[in-house]
Amino acid sequence: MTSDSTQQKLCFVVMGFGKKTDYPSGRTLDLDATYEEIIQPAVESANLRCIRANEIFHSGIIDEKMYDMLLRADLVIADISTGNVNAVYELGVRHALRPFSTIIMKEDKGELHFDLNHVSTFRYEHLETDIGSKEARRATSALKKLIEETLNKPQKDSPVYTFLPNLIQPALTEEEFEEVLEDAEEVQESFSNLLSNAEAASKESDHPVAANFFKELLELRPSDSYLRQQCALHTYKAELPSETMALISANTLLEPLKPITSNDPETLGISGAIHKRLWKLTTDVETLNTAITLYTRGFDVRGDYYNGENAATCLDIRSHIQSEDDEALFDRMSAKKIRELIIEKLNNVIHQSNFDERSDRKWIFATLANCYFSLKNEEFGSKFEQDFYLCEPADWEIKTYLENKN
Repeated sequence: MTSDSTQQKLCFVVMGFGKKTDYPSGRTLDLDATYEEIIQPAVESANLRCIRANEIFHSGIIDEKMYDMLLRADLVIADISTGNVNAVYELGVRHALRPFSTIIMKEDKGELHFDLNHVSTFRYEHLETDIGSKEARRATSALKKLIEETLNKPQKDSPVYTFLPNLIQPALTEEEFEEVLEDAEEVQESFSNLLSNAEAASKESDHPVAANFFKELLELRPSDSYLRQQCALHTYKAELPSETMALISANTLLEPLKPITSNDPETLGISGAIHKRLWKLTTDVETLNTAITLYTRGFDVRGDYYNGENAATCLDIRSHIQSEDDEALFDRMSAKKIRELIIEKLNNVIHQSNFDERSDRKWIFATLANCYFSLKNEEFGSKFEQDFYLCEPADWEIKTYLENKN
C-alpha cells in the first residue's frame, strides 16, 4: 500500500446489490447501475477510496469488519432504495457511531420505509431498471459536491447525536485497520471481476459460461435474489445436460424465492418461462396452468409487460386445448384484454421525453410488435418489429422474440 493511498480518505458504501424490486412502486431498480454510474464516480472524483459493503461481506452477516468500517470510514453513503434491510440497519449503526459524515440517498419515486423526514436525503432518478446518461451526469456532479461539503464543513447528520447532544463518539486504535482495508479492496476487486465475467457471458448469449459464473457468485451470496434469478435463467437457457434436466434444475434453483407467492416480476417471469417450456416438452396441462398463474400474477401485481405478454400467449395456447367452448372463449378474451392494457401502457412509455435513454427499449418494441400482431394489426406490428431490429438485439434476444411471435 502506497503512502498516498494510506492517507486517502475512505468512503464506505452500504446498499443493496443487483436488480431489486421496489414493491410500493412496482418497479425494478438496478442498484449496481446506481453504484457504478453515480456513487463510485462521484466518490473517486472527490479523491476518496471507495469500498462497497455488499461486494465485501459475501455471507450477509454483519460482523466485526462491518462495524469497524461503519465506525472508522471518513464518509458513509447509504442508499436505502427499495427498503433494503441491511442498508437500513447499517445506516442506523453508523448514526449511532458517528455524529458526522453520513449521506443518505434513495431513488426519487421510492418511498421512505421509516421516518427520515428530519434528515436530508440525496435523491436521483431511475428509468425502470437503469439510469439515463443525463441523470447519471447530473447526479454524479451533485453527489460529488455534497461529498466535498460534508467532509469540508461537517455538521451533525446523525439523529442520535442531534437528540442526544452529550453523547460521546466511541474511538478505537488504528491497529490492523489498514490491513482490513487492503483485504476488503482485494475481495471487492475479485467479486466485481466475477460479476463482470458473468454479465459479459450473458450479453454474448454464452449461457453455460454465464450459468457457471452466477453459480459461483450465488455460492458467495446464497441469499441474494438477483444472483439466484440469473443463475436459474442461464441454467435453463444452457439446456445442459438436456433441455428437460436444465429446466428442472432451474426450477429447483428458484424454489427458495417461492415463485407462486412472490411479488417480484423477475422471479415470476423466469418461473413462468420454465413452466411454459416444460409444457412444450411434456404437454402436461398443469404446467401450462402454472405458467399462466405465474405470468398473470406478475402482470396483475406489478403491471410488468413481459409477464403480461407471456400470460396472453399462454392463454391463447390453452384456448386451443380447452374442452369447453366457453372456457376457450374466456381464455381468448382474457388474452385480448391483457394485450390492450399492455399497448395502452407502453404507448404512454414510448412518448416520454427520456424514452431513448432506456435500456429496455428493444423489449418494449418487441412486446408492442407481438401484441399488435396478435390483435391482427399488421401495420403497427411490422413497425414495432422493425424498431426492435434497429436496436441490434443479441442472437438469443431475437430467438426469444421469434418464439413469442410464432
